[in-house]
Amino acid sequence: MVSLRLELVNLLNRAVWISPVAATLLLIGLTSTAYADFTGRVVNVADGDTITVLLDRTQVKVRLLEIDAPEKAQAFGAKSKVSLSEMCFGKTAELADKGKDRYGRTLARVTCDGVDANAEQVRRGMAWVYDRYVTDKTLYAVQEEAKADRRGLWYDDKPMPPWEWRSSGRRP
Repeated sequence: MVSLRLELVNLLNRAVWISPVAATLLLIGLTSTAYADFTGRVVNVADGDTITVLLDRTQVKVRLLEIDAPEKAQAFGAKSKVSLSEMCFGKTAELADKGKDRYGRTLARVTCDGVDANAEQVRRGMAWVYDRYVTDKTLYAVQEEAKADRRGLWYDDKPMPPWEWRSSGRRP
């Protein structure tokens, strides 16, 4: 791979005069995956961890990264959706785009009116930290606080995480 990059840099240097540093930066830019952060108005809230944002007249379905909210048919599913709606619906959202999931939804950390919606859903007890995909380990402390205060879904003695609910054969 390194030799391929060096050959491409040499080729670029010969074809058009360009500094080796610029050629390398160009090559890195062409071979890396870049995600763009963006801002848009929230026009729909599907559930406690999925919104639709209007971006330049295009609707973009967004899955809040690192959290998993109860499914609609699960305990606290409807309340989780209401919580996210009150926080984001009709408001401008800033999204830190982290790619796409297998359903084509944009994965993002979402901020609505200055509030980190991902963390706030966990703080309110309206979503779990999604162990399988979490990178922000500070969310665990937020979840432990919600659990200790028995907020939202933590009011139940043994709430079932959505990933277990789905794997048990139940469907959203």
